[in-house]
Amino acid sequence: MAKKTGISKALSFVVWLTGIIVSLAVGFALIGGTLSVPYLGIVNNIAGWVVVITTLTGVVLAIMKK
Repeated sequence: MAKKTGISKALSFVVWLTGIIVSLAVGFALIGGTLSVPYLGIVNNIAGWVVVITTLTGVVLAIMKK
C-alpha cells in the first residue's frame, strides 16, 4: 500500500469534512421541511434525524479511532 503524503492526508480530510457537512445539511433540510421526498410525509422528518444521528456518531467514532 502506498504511503500517504501530507497533501494526500489533507485532501482526504477535506473530502471527509465535505461529506460530513453535506450529510448534516441534507439531514437538517429533511427535518426542517426544506427538502423532502415526495409521498413520504412524516418519514422525511424521521429520515432527517437518522441522517443527523448517524453522521454525528460516525464523526465521534472517527475521532476516537485517531
